[in-house]
Amino acid sequence: MKTAKKILQGACGFVLILLLWQAAASAHVFNASLFPTPLQTWQALAELITQNNLYLQIGASMTRYLIGYVIAAVLAVILGLLHGYYAGSWNYVNPLVQFLRPISPIAWMPFIVLWFGIGDIPAEVVIFIAAFFPILLSTVSAVRHIDPVYLKVASNFSFGTLKTITSIVFPAAFPQIMDGFRMACGTAWIFLVAGEMVGAQSGLGFLIVDARNNLRVDVLAATIVVIGVLGLAIDLFMHYLEDLVRKRWGLGIAKTSR
Repeated sequence: MKTAKKILQGACGFVLILLLWQAAASAHVFNASLFPTPLQTWQALAELITQNNLYLQIGASMTRYLIGYVIAAVLAVILGLLHGYYAGSWNYVNPLVQFLRPISPIAWMPFIVLWFGIGDIPAEVVIFIAAFFPILLSTVSAVRHIDPVYLKVASNFSFGTLKTITSIVFPAAFPQIMDGFRMACGTAWIFLVAGEMVGAQSGLGFLIVDARNNLRVDVLAATIVVIGVLGLAIDLFMHYLEDLVRKRWGLGIAKTSR
């Protein structure tokens, strides 16, 4: 019942946006050639699907996204577990992390292009930077807030450092680490398109640049809609995974997904 209510509420929000969009187009708030209607956007979306291999473009973007995100997640979790477990080391690293974290991944783009050239790698590096810091910080915080009883149990059983981290620390911290995974997913998706707009020859960012160059504002709007739908799907999927993890550890459903 609650799920159906949430779906209905979400659908009402989308309907309201469509009505406001159509009203603005009908009132000619903006030049008609620069402001496509919902119908024109829908027709452009159909054109992208039938003539521009939209599925291939989505596949290219998702491949870059997964490569950058997975590498960032693995490295951030490993470093986060180590720095969280060895609290003293984090005192040295934290100032550097707080210095680098606020710098937008796009600010690094000139260097990234110079170092890696154009193509897939710049977008993957941008995604890596966008996802790395939220996961690292959430992992360190999760480890440092583990109940000390767990560590005492590991000590009583004479667990070594590696076994303590893999068998005790990581499972205990993982529900909180999932929060970082979910936040990083959204952040990385935002910067994926920006990364693809520099030199990529495929993907959703490439479609935006191509539509801009050809003055196809209807295709531009359709691509933006696709990006939003995929971003929503990723967020819902991560909410689902987070709830599974929290149920597995007996923590209940995440409040942010209610």
